[in-house]
Amino acid sequence: MKDQLLFLQPVFQHRIWGGSALEEKFGYDIPAGKIGECWGISAHPNGESVIKNGKYAGKKLSELWREAPEIFGEQQSEVFPLLVKILDANADLSVQVHPDDAYAKKYENGELGKTECWYVVDCDEKAEIIFGHHAASKEEAIEMIKKGKWDQFLRRQPVKKGDFFYVQSGTIHALCKGTIILEVQQSSDTTYRLYDYNRLDDGGNPRELHIEKSLDVLAIPHVDVGTNLVIVIENKSLSVTELVSNECFTVSKYEVRGVARNRFKKPTYTLISVTCGKGLIAGQSVEKGDHIIVPVGIREVELDGKFEMIVAQP
Repeated sequence: MKDQLLFLQPVFQHRIWGGSALEEKFGYDIPAGKIGECWGISAHPNGESVIKNGKYAGKKLSELWREAPEIFGEQQSEVFPLLVKILDANADLSVQVHPDDAYAKKYENGELGKTECWYVVDCDEKAEIIFGHHAASKEEAIEMIKKGKWDQFLRRQPVKKGDFFYVQSGTIHALCKGTIILEVQQSSDTTYRLYDYNRLDDGGNPRELHIEKSLDVLAIPHVDVGTNLVIVIENKSLSVTELVSNECFTVSKYEVRGVARNRFKKPTYTLISVTCGKGLIAGQSVEKGDHIIVPVGIREVELDGKFEMIVAQP
């Protein structure tokens, strides 16, 4: 069973708003410069994870998806459907909105849409995010954007460690300075930048905006979907809280405090990211910052130690 768990080598992405927290808080060996994203589990061509252990060591995840279907079971899509990231917002991110599958397929060369969710791993005391807007109609949104009334248009929300947000396609959103999140999303790198604080890129040029496409896909009026957190297991050695379950993914938070056995919810492969602590999964050592794929054949595992992990299934 030890050899069946697949550990992945993360890919690090330079971002103008990035910093060094991915090294300081997770111990990653990151490149020099402003590193904003760790793509922990990714088969996207803009940053692919590589398997670190076992007979598949050195294989890209996209290769495994095509060549070893026994790991994943019945495949519902041509491409690996999910992408798991850790983001370090050392400065405010641009205000963005993402398309759904239909719009992205038509206008972004067949790319998937981008519905995602955020788990706040850590944040500053007064951290906040931008989540949604105040416009009642498309005309009102256009007017506010045209006149630069961003304080009136954008909704801001305070956040704290442990918070969770479900970000459907069509939702305006942005991380703000001082937040570190783990993100589970559809495997897409398509995003429409609506506003970027008149910031210049590293070459001294204004960053590209996508006003028209943003307005095309923006949900108006904004509706808070809300999250119905469901405690699935609660005992002295294990707590499991289901954070969200929809057609894109099921995501849960596990808090391990000893020895426990766990049966995963769906009969499919499972993605695990360890967000703090250390211990054992199926007898194999894990620690904060590890990203793991559990093959479809393993429905039940023994957990041992003191650690937290975010678990995602398609």
